[in-house]
Amino acid sequence: MPADARAARDVRSAAIPLGRNRKPLRGKTPPRPPRDRPWRRLVDRARKAWDRPLTAYYVILGSSLLITVLGLVMVYSASMIQALQLNLPASYFFGKQFVAAVLGSILLLVAMRMPVKLHRAFAYPILAGSVFLMVLVQVPGIGHSVNGNQNWIYLGGPFQLQPSEFGKLALVLWGADLLARKQDKRLLTQWKHMLVPLVPVAFMLLGLIMLGGDMGTAIILTAILFGLLWLAGAPTRLFAGVLSVAALIGFILIRTSPNRMARLECLGATDPGEGDRCWQAVHGIYALASGGFFGSGLGASVEKWGQLPEPHTDFIFAITGEELGLAGTLSVLALFAALGYAGIRVAGRTEDPFVRYAAGGVTTWITAQAVVNIGAVLGLLPIAGVPLPLFSYGGSALLPTMFAVGLLIAFAREEPAAKAALAMRSSASGRKRAAVRWNTMRRRVKARPSGER
Repeated sequence: MPADARAARDVRSAAIPLGRNRKPLRGKTPPRPPRDRPWRRLVDRARKAWDRPLTAYYVILGSSLLITVLGLVMVYSASMIQALQLNLPASYFFGKQFVAAVLGSILLLVAMRMPVKLHRAFAYPILAGSVFLMVLVQVPGIGHSVNGNQNWIYLGGPFQLQPSEFGKLALVLWGADLLARKQDKRLLTQWKHMLVPLVPVAFMLLGLIMLGGDMGTAIILTAILFGLLWLAGAPTRLFAGVLSVAALIGFILIRTSPNRMARLECLGATDPGEGDRCWQAVHGIYALASGGFFGSGLGASVEKWGQLPEPHTDFIFAITGEELGLAGTLSVLALFAALGYAGIRVAGRTEDPFVRYAAGGVTTWITAQAVVNIGAVLGLLPIAGVPLPLFSYGGSALLPTMFAVGLLIAFAREEPAAKAALAMRSSASGRKRAAVRWNTMRRRVKARPSGER
C-alpha cells in the first residue's frame, strides 16, 4: 500500500471512536465521561471536613454551647409566667439557670484541661461523694420531696441539690476506670469479672434512687450501665440476662405505682381523659401542633400560661416547638445528633480503653436522656420526668452534664492526630506573634530620629 493511502487510512481510523473490544463504533457517539455532580462534590467536601483531626473537638464544643445558650433563651421564655404566678421576678428562674451555666462553663473548662490520669483519679471520690449524698437524701429533715420524689437537698436560700444527677457522672467515670483496668489485665473474657462489681454497684445506685421514687433518673442510669457493658463486649446471653432482670424490676415498679401506671396509660393520648390524668401529655402535643413551621414567635406561647405543667423543665421542648416551630425543634435535634455522633467518633478512634468507655458512657447518657425526654413530649414514650440535657431548667442536672461534655472535649483533644494539629497551630501562632513583635519593634526604631538610634 502506498504511503499516502496508508496515512489517509490511519487518519480516518483515528477519527472513529473505538469500543471496549477496540472495534470501531461506527454510527455511534462515544460514551460521555461521568459528570461531576454538585451533590457529589458536597458529599466529598463534607467527608473530608469530617475526617479532619479537630472536627470532633469543634463539633462537641460548638453543639454543646449552642444547646446551652438556646436553652437559656427558652428557659427565660418558658418560665417567666410561672415566676410571675409565684410572685417572683420574671427572670427568677433564668437568673438561677444563668448562674448554673456560668459554673458549668467553669467545670467544662476545668474538665477539658485535665489530663486523663486525673480524671481516673477522681472516679472513686466522685462515686463515694454521690453515694453519701444519696444516702443523706433519705435522712428525715435533710432530704426534701418535690413532686412526690424524695431526692433533693436544700442548700439554703433558693438553691437545692439533686445528688442522683451526680450519680450518672460517678457511674460513667468509675465504671470506665474499672473496665479499663480489667481489660488491661485481660479479665473481661470472664463473665464474672465483667459483671462484678460493676452491676452490683450500679444496682446499689439504682436502689438509692428508687428509694426516692425517681424512675426517670433510674432509667438513664440503667442505659449508662447497658452502654458500658456493650462497649466492654458483653456476650448476647449476658446482655440479655441483665436486660431481662432490669425489665422485670421496672415492670414490678410500674405495676405497684398508680402514678406510673397512669403515665403509661397516657402513652399516645389525644384527650385528657377521666379526671384530666393525661393533661400534661395532651397539652404538650397541643403546644407542638400549634407551632407550625416557624412557630408563633419567641415569648408568644399560649400553653405556658398555666395550661402546660413544667413548661421550663420536662416539657421545655414543647414550648420550643410552639414558639420556634418545626424549624426550632429540628435544629435542637440536629445539635443533639451532632453531639452524639461526635462522641461516638471519639470513642471509636481512641486506643485508650478508659477513654473509650468514658466517652461511650457520656454519649449514652446524653443521647438516652434526650431521647427519653423528647419521646415523652411527642407522646411516643411515657413521661419519665427527666430534663432535656443542657437545655431544660435545673442546675443540678446542668453542672454534671457540662463536666461530662468537658470530658468528651478533653478526650477529643487527646487523639494523636488532634494533638499534633493543636501543637502545629500553637507553634504557628507563636511564630506569628513573634513576627508581629519584630515588625512592631522595627517600625519603632525607624520612627526614631537619627540622633537617638
